[in-house]
Amino acid sequence: MGPVAELDAKMRCAAKKADSIRRAQTMPGVGPFTALAIETFAPDLATFKRDRDFAAWLRLVPKQHSTGGKARLGKTSKMGQRDIRTLLVSGAMAVLQAVERFDTPNNGWLKRLLTRKPRMVAAIALANKMARGLWAMMTKQEDYRHPAAAMA
Repeated sequence: MGPVAELDAKMRCAAKKADSIRRAQTMPGVGPFTALAIETFAPDLATFKRDRDFAAWLRLVPKQHSTGGKARLGKTSKMGQRDIRTLLVSGAMAVLQAVERFDTPNNGWLKRLLTRKPRMVAAIALANKMARGLWAMMTKQEDYRHPAAAMA
């Protein structure tokens, strides 16, 4: 076994043992590396007052150039925690690909977003939503609840 495969096996083993990492992996698009990166590189998620603050720390929100009550949103910054943001965006792209390819049910929000916006913009929006959900899951110590299952 090579050094990369050995490191990969160690990371997957660590991801299975920790409860918070296992909890994060219950969300679609979040794998062991993303969950481990959040646990390792992010400060304690309880330090953020709300989910928006965590998403803003990751720079998954657009810059605002608003004045006079008119909201003008710009591009998302490339500053912030690059590793976690990159992993969340790639996980969001995987979810988008599954929605497009398999036409999974209960993804009306994503399907409508994909008809209106480019694929990468939709991925950033989904990554923002994922980050906010991860914050809620970690601070409340709960597993992921699918939105359609929560309404039933």
